[in-house]
Amino acid sequence: MRRTIPLLATMALTLLVASGLALAAGVGSAAAQSSVVGPGESIQKAINAADPGDTIVVKGVHREDVVIRKNGIKLRGEDAVIEAPTRAEADSPCSRTFGPEAICVLGDVNIKTGELEGQRVSDVSVSGFTIRGFKIEGDGARVIDVIAARNATVVGNRVIGNVPGGIVVFRNVNSTIAKNHFIGSSETKADGILVEISSGTTVVKNEVRSYPEDANAIEANGATNTTIAGNDLVGNWLGVVIADSPGTKILSNDITDSTLVGTLILDSTGTKIVSNDISRSGDTGIAMFGPEGANNDAKVVGNRISGGPWGIYVERAHGGSFTGNQVHDNCAGMFFVAFESQPVGGFEVKGNTVEDNTRSCRAAQFGINFSGIGIALLGAREMEVTGNQISGNVPSGPTAVSGGVVVATDPFFGRTIKPRNNSVTGNTFGRNKPDIFWDGSGTGNSFVGNLCNTSVPTRLCN
Repeated sequence: MRRTIPLLATMALTLLVASGLALAAGVGSAAAQSSVVGPGESIQKAINAADPGDTIVVKGVHREDVVIRKNGIKLRGEDAVIEAPTRAEADSPCSRTFGPEAICVLGDVNIKTGELEGQRVSDVSVSGFTIRGFKIEGDGARVIDVIAARNATVVGNRVIGNVPGGIVVFRNVNSTIAKNHFIGSSETKADGILVEISSGTTVVKNEVRSYPEDANAIEANGATNTTIAGNDLVGNWLGVVIADSPGTKILSNDITDSTLVGTLILDSTGTKIVSNDISRSGDTGIAMFGPEGANNDAKVVGNRISGGPWGIYVERAHGGSFTGNQVHDNCAGMFFVAFESQPVGGFEVKGNTVEDNTRSCRAAQFGINFSGIGIALLGAREMEVTGNQISGNVPSGPTAVSGGVVVATDPFFGRTIKPRNNSVTGNTFGRNKPDIFWDGSGTGNSFVGNLCNTSVPTRLCN
């Protein structure tokens, strides 16, 4: 009996503790509630009544604008549609500032100046909505705003045929835009996805189509450490635009039929452009400008670029590498072009396949006639072109110069900057016209160990 009493006491204590834990678990689960908003009911009223951490399920068609200013709200659409409310009914802070929009996630920010005045709203998610019928004037108008948020997610929504752009992410930290469909119209005036003055944003597996003149599919402006991966971008004015945004990663995107440029990098350091398919751009597959006076430190690796005027075009930039890319069936494969007081150079161009760039681009459209150019170093300096496979770059129309590798002053616009200290080493050439062309200008240019048959002047193949 003396042993039985302590045993019973221990069992009772165990049951009491277990009951307490179960009660605590029950209290914790009760804290996160779920509510349903049916057709014709107010989404905003449900948000106003919700506690942080609650899930709000929306069904049916709604004509209203919505603002979320509480942490942890999960707004989930199930066959849910938001259509444009009348301007008189669009009374959220975002709609009053920008015009009627669908959903605004809003932290403590001065919405007119954009200055953060307090805490970011955190852990909000918006998913499963179709947003249509919005017609807002103004280049900056969007139908979804995520402003001053942390760890926000916008996933699995459809934004179709609206005059404004799709979504803006502004002054955010670690937000995710994923698996959304953005379909523009001929009247759309703003980007599909804009990431501005934010850090750690992930833009992944979205489809952005038909954003027309002056509207980009995806843009990062003044952002840091943005990841843009696995997106399908078709028929937009510009595919991906990165401006003043260091540390951007552009990975495994499919960018097709851009009116101008597939991927445009402006004054941004440390950009990594890896394993993208970029085809049929109206102007350039990948274009890179600046920053001046700084090491660009760009890494352009394993991309497939085809079917445009220029595959890769680089200007007023210094430092980085272009490695293992396949650049084919353009008018010119790679152009590195120096301007007066705006040098270009210091890049390693290694292990690329540059072939069959035979298309003819005409001055009537591009300002110059050019064709049949593999890699051109026009006034460039301190370039290392090594271990590339360069073949079939033969002009099919008028051009000032052609060849597998061209080292020269700029023969197209008459610039007189001379190439210097460039190394063309250990490349394999075939069926170019010629394999290597050097206009004899500049100093310190070397051509060593290349497997080639034709050159101008003839002594460059050895």
